[in-house]
Amino acid sequence: MTERTPDNSSDDRLIIHNLVRTDLKSSFASDVRDGLTAQPKRLFPKYFYDELGSQLFDAICLLPEYYLTRAEEEILARYSDEIIEAVAGQKVLLEMGSGSASKTRRIIEALLQRQTDLLFVPVDISPAALGTSSRLLLQSYSRLRIEAYASDYYDGLAALKAKGLGSGAERTLALFLGSNIGNFDAEEARRFLRALRGVLRSNDALLLGADLRKAPAILEAAYDDPLGLTAAFNLNLLARINRELDAAFDLRAFKHTAFYNEELGRVELYLESTRAQTISIGKLGLEVEFAAGERVHTENSYKYDLEGLSRLAADTGFSRARTWLDQGERFSSNLFIAVEEL
Repeated sequence: MTERTPDNSSDDRLIIHNLVRTDLKSSFASDVRDGLTAQPKRLFPKYFYDELGSQLFDAICLLPEYYLTRAEEEILARYSDEIIEAVAGQKVLLEMGSGSASKTRRIIEALLQRQTDLLFVPVDISPAALGTSSRLLLQSYSRLRIEAYASDYYDGLAALKAKGLGSGAERTLALFLGSNIGNFDAEEARRFLRALRGVLRSNDALLLGADLRKAPAILEAAYDDPLGLTAAFNLNLLARINRELDAAFDLRAFKHTAFYNEELGRVELYLESTRAQTISIGKLGLEVEFAAGERVHTENSYKYDLEGLSRLAADTGFSRARTWLDQGERFSSNLFIAVEEL
């Protein structure tokens, strides 16, 4: 479904294509069933972000231990002009997983200093978040147009590939900010970047945020803060199952566990059962047995070095042309240039 905003103040500058499938609730139920009956047990991190989970994550981003957001904001504040200058010509801006688009404003402002107008194409799973963030952006920037896609990454990219981007003369600058690439394992990261590369043309560009490998103590503190916000964020996944699937998880009988797996280069998050217990999930007609100390794997966050980022680019039809770091050299913003047709 495509809707054009009825808000006259936006001057018809907003189109939202709603591609969200109506079976999201059944997908959640199916994934919970499959994950909690697997060995070892697992749950997908995409389900962290219900309303409460999103609020908890926003709070996590303010913690002194969670350096990632501040480090990337520092890079964009300092180097947005350089980033834009590194991609010649008139540009269309595409963002995957745009969310509130708060950091994107740095790039939008740098682009509008150099061109008379700008088409912004955000892709996000939440139609409500897209609508809110898009209208706020249009209120701030009179020369901005937005064509948004409410969908998951792959459905959004398929729609963009079928439709095409821009006028043909423009270059696309794609954004994948935060440490979102770190939530993919090596195979999935390559699959996603190849799909993104499939909507780009040679010499189009991608600005890819990636957290860097560093001391385990720093990494573990970022994912297991002393205030317990990250623990609450992780445990909210069980609370969501309680709310939506009529389950009987006692959150006090599980604990948040996070550690850095140095061999695999990733922070691993788990929910660990503190005792032997049986959990009923009413809407699934399911009872799940947990042994004392048994873990449910909820997330990986992979960390990169520059050599690994160059390999990732080369494997997916890009070259790593530039990299910008924060002052502490904790986080990287990487300009990947599309170098060959796939």
